[in-house]
Amino acid sequence: MVPSLNSIPAFDNKLQYASMEAEISAAVLDVLASGRYIGGPVIEGFEQQFAAYHRVSNCIACNSGTDALYLALRALEIGAGDEVITTPFTFIATSEVISAVGAKPVFIDINPGTYNLDLRQLAAAITPKTRAVIPVHLFGQPVDMDSLMELATAKNIFVIEDCAQSTGATWGRKKVGSIGHVGCFSFYPTKNLGGCGDGGAITTNDPELAAMMRVIKNHGQSNQYYYEAVGVNSRLDAIQAAILQIKLKYLDMWNQQRRAIASRYHSPLSQIPGIIIPQELSKGKGVWNQYTIRVLDGKRDWLRQKLQELGVNTMVYYPMPLHLQPVYANLNYEPGQLPVSEQISHEVLSLPMFPELSEEQQEQVIYALKDSLS
Repeated sequence: MVPSLNSIPAFDNKLQYASMEAEISAAVLDVLASGRYIGGPVIEGFEQQFAAYHRVSNCIACNSGTDALYLALRALEIGAGDEVITTPFTFIATSEVISAVGAKPVFIDINPGTYNLDLRQLAAAITPKTRAVIPVHLFGQPVDMDSLMELATAKNIFVIEDCAQSTGATWGRKKVGSIGHVGCFSFYPTKNLGGCGDGGAITTNDPELAAMMRVIKNHGQSNQYYYEAVGVNSRLDAIQAAILQIKLKYLDMWNQQRRAIASRYHSPLSQIPGIIIPQELSKGKGVWNQYTIRVLDGKRDWLRQKLQELGVNTMVYYPMPLHLQPVYANLNYEPGQLPVSEQISHEVLSLPMFPELSEEQQEQVIYALKDSLS
């Protein structure tokens, strides 16, 4: 039976909001009535709950996932003359914060199955200038944190986990964001724990780092009108914190729904010629912020158009790796230096993925792919 051709969005958060509209409205109205819109008990409550969820001692709420990474680098005193290793296959926030603090981003290639850092290349990229590595748990799939932490410890470099797309994912028994020295999270609306605007958070078990990040995020203040660092304004507002407190209660359920959708996609899509489905590492439990396939033989853009005609909307994350972006021309990377990232950027296609995606919609996605490629 051919599924209906009602248009399926790549992402949709309206159904999620509708399911908790009363809770969110009440929480927002409580904040408005309190008069405490910046700082205060709602922010503190969310920080405590988010820290407890990750089994860490400190959570610092901030304005965005980008700011979370920036604050981590600042607190670790990484700057001019330093190098930070990361992936070229990610959103630019990961590398732009390295540049923003005056350090040099060093890109290494990725694993073609997981889209995450190829850790076999990490040791060779470490130099006396290397201060940190930023692994990105891309699309919700954890990096091999055992291998990474072993090497980072041996080389005495910091590990800043970019968990923007992976809130709730685990490596072994630990949540991502609780394994490295610092974990950085985004609450952008498309994320697994998405707010109703921008937002971010940092997790760490290091009390000194936590204290410094709190200072830097609030104009460098240690006490009101007393400044010990050049800071920024990166405070999460109380309305966002109130919304996130509510949503955090449902995060595990939503992540399980994402896993069920990914599981439904796996088997039939693995049998369609011309595409490769994403891989999971055995010790990782991903949260499927995206379900990203590879489309072979130069057919990605053609397939995307065909799927759209069949009512299935998709996204491309990411069409050009960071090392070839104009902003990094000064780093003198050449095409061909990071071949896996370069090839995959022409192949990746992210299918509809959100917890409320119905079984009928999932069947429509699968049918559209089969109809286009079989």
